[in-house]
Amino acid sequence: MERNRGLAPHRIRFIGFIFFLLLATAAIIVKYASLMLRPSQDIKPRTYLTADRGQILDRNGRILAMPSRSGNVTVWRPQTGDLNALASVLSPIVGMGEKEIVDRIELSGTDFLYLKKQVDQDTINKIDELAAAGLVDGVNIDPVMGRIYPEGPLASQIIGFTGDENSGLSGIEYAFDGELRAKGPGTPEFPGGIAGNHVILTIDTTIQYLLEEIAEKTLVENQAEALMLLAMDPRSGEILGAASQPGFDPNLFKESNEQSRMIRPAVWAYEPGSVFKVFSLAAIMDSGAISPQSSFYCNGSYEHTTNLGERIVINCLGAHGAVDPRRIITYSCNAGAAYASDSMGRAVFYDGIRKLGFGEKTNSALPGETAGFLRPPERWSERTKPTIAMGQEIAVSALQMLQAATAIANDGMMVTPHVVLQIEDASGKNPRKPGLPQPRRVLKPETARELRSYMTDVTSPLGTGYRAGIGDIALAVKTGTAQVIDSATNSYSDTDFIASCIALLPSDEPVLVLYIVIVKPKGPSYLGGRIAAPPIREAAEALVSYIGIPRGRNPTANHSGLVRLPSVQVPFISDVMPDLTGYSKRQILPLLLRDDLSINVKGDGYVVRQSPPVGGAVGPDTVIYLELDSRVPDR
Repeated sequence: MERNRGLAPHRIRFIGFIFFLLLATAAIIVKYASLMLRPSQDIKPRTYLTADRGQILDRNGRILAMPSRSGNVTVWRPQTGDLNALASVLSPIVGMGEKEIVDRIELSGTDFLYLKKQVDQDTINKIDELAAAGLVDGVNIDPVMGRIYPEGPLASQIIGFTGDENSGLSGIEYAFDGELRAKGPGTPEFPGGIAGNHVILTIDTTIQYLLEEIAEKTLVENQAEALMLLAMDPRSGEILGAASQPGFDPNLFKESNEQSRMIRPAVWAYEPGSVFKVFSLAAIMDSGAISPQSSFYCNGSYEHTTNLGERIVINCLGAHGAVDPRRIITYSCNAGAAYASDSMGRAVFYDGIRKLGFGEKTNSALPGETAGFLRPPERWSERTKPTIAMGQEIAVSALQMLQAATAIANDGMMVTPHVVLQIEDASGKNPRKPGLPQPRRVLKPETARELRSYMTDVTSPLGTGYRAGIGDIALAVKTGTAQVIDSATNSYSDTDFIASCIALLPSDEPVLVLYIVIVKPKGPSYLGGRIAAPPIREAAEALVSYIGIPRGRNPTANHSGLVRLPSVQVPFISDVMPDLTGYSKRQILPLLLRDDLSINVKGDGYVVRQSPPVGGAVGPDTVIYLELDSRVPDR
């Protein structure tokens, strides 16, 4: 057989690959050699973007974030002349010795070098003047764009901050970085690029200042871990102020920590406590499962035995007796809310809560927003539904609470809370609104009006939120006190609580929502009615005049036709003990429904003796002793 003397196909492919590799290597060597041998005058320094990042302003045009300019002094050696002459001119301006300048340039070994970094605007101006006169050829300014926050810590978590590259790292600076950022690279028409857009916030700096002042004082008084105090126009969803303590100064953000930078209203999820009864009861009533006339009996706890024999007990802070929806809200009755939830199935209750926005993000555009925590009904225990009804086994954000409150305020129409009012171009023209979800109906108008009426009673002497009331404007209020899960034991803590209070004002046609959350207070009390209601009153008093809400209490009853008139005069106890001598047992019974008072009554008839005495201090640990006798005493 004759032997085949030709090359095998695989050898041909291998030789071809080697040839291609040698050719590519030669091309790279030629390209590199051409770059090395090219005259240095043909290489030009880089072009840098010099347009400004857009401003962040409050709703009234007050600047909250603005660009700052510094610069790096650079030298392009091929264009410099006599180095000694150049150094003598530059030395007093850049603060370097003449020899130091010459040595720095000569010993660098490169054509391009940084002579001095981060010089101020005055230095930049002087170098620009010398350049215009032709005295510093080859010296240029490499612009460095930075950020200044004129109001310091004010609304700092909402505004955010930028990093070393002037890119947004937090807050609005991060969420709207694409809008704020200057556009580049430069063009013949705009050689330095196009300036970024301005972002106008819904925040009013005067309101923000007032809220932060109240928040800081409340934080200190209650030795709390953290605190939020928010103000919003429920008609539009515009957040007018968002105080969050502890805070930080974005001008010095590297000195802050993660907790102080947290956008707590958006990213922190927590159990809301009894404030949530407003929304759980709204969902139950709106479904038709109960009516305003429905009645439940509270003997001090909710009790239920399951088909499997499990006994569920949820304690209440008092034995409230027969309670309808109005009294459930007024007294903040845990048992009443839990029994009301038994009137409907899991799926319907879950859908009602979801319809109010819980369990999903509000789409407020703030970064890192949480959806909260709401398990689907198939994962509920027998205890879950009544527990959610009283504000536990559900985690919410403050923004979700504000959003749900708009449905109560707007006769059932819910709007999205947001902090960006509009966006403008660098010239201040062509304003446009950010995209927001459309308002949607989530409650019947009559349901929302009923709930506002119930919440108005919370500020009466019988209600848990009487400390939030102001004399000449009706407020719709709900207080709350929630236990906090102890991560070590995975059970509710006996020492850590969240106190809160929400208010809509005026209650007939609300134009303002206030909401405060006090995290882990360690002061004399932890009850929402005691420590969260007073700062709400303080904020309401300050903002009513500023916003221009008409004063003069003209309450409107929104009832089904049945008007309840008090048949007895109810005594009122605040922080000072009044004279209760002569009051009948019937008159003082409403005091026993107050969850913030400890009262020991002995006997029947009328009060003849009391402790503390008239004018004595009444604190959270005070036990009030009342001795009654059948004879009517002189008063």
